[in-house]
Amino acid sequence: MDAATESTTVERELVIDADPETVWEFLVDPDKATRWMGISASLDPRPGGAYRVEVIPGNVAIGEFVELDPPRRLVQTWGWEPGGAGDVAPASTRIEIELVPNGDGTTLRFRHELPTPKAAESHAHGWDHYFERLVVAARGDDPGVDPWIERPMS
Repeated sequence: MDAATESTTVERELVIDADPETVWEFLVDPDKATRWMGISASLDPRPGGAYRVEVIPGNVAIGEFVELDPPRRLVQTWGWEPGGAGDVAPASTRIEIELVPNGDGTTLRFRHELPTPKAAESHAHGWDHYFERLVVAARGDDPGVDPWIERPMS
């Protein structure tokens, strides 16, 4: 497959054993967000509000919230703070998350538009890793220390 036909979008759909209100909190509450992704998080969940998440040491995701319709839809920009290993400029890409009731749980539909197939491939790997942790955390279990963090958690 040549680069012109490779995807630049990461799309995922996962079922979480928690209601949409609970899952929503894991997207917008810094204490809950860092249970599944990141070392630290500063989140201002309102349209135009900024966020900053130190995902692993030296790699900081930054952007702003564009649209929030709790507990159904979240749209935000995404990128990496300069100086880290990230290959996407700050706030240069778009993430859309939809939470749909599914029995006693939630179906999370995720779409991340990226600039290149290479960026999409690397981000897909990361999102898969973190979504596994979100599924565990949102259902009330402990996903444990993130193995991607290179320092011990206190």
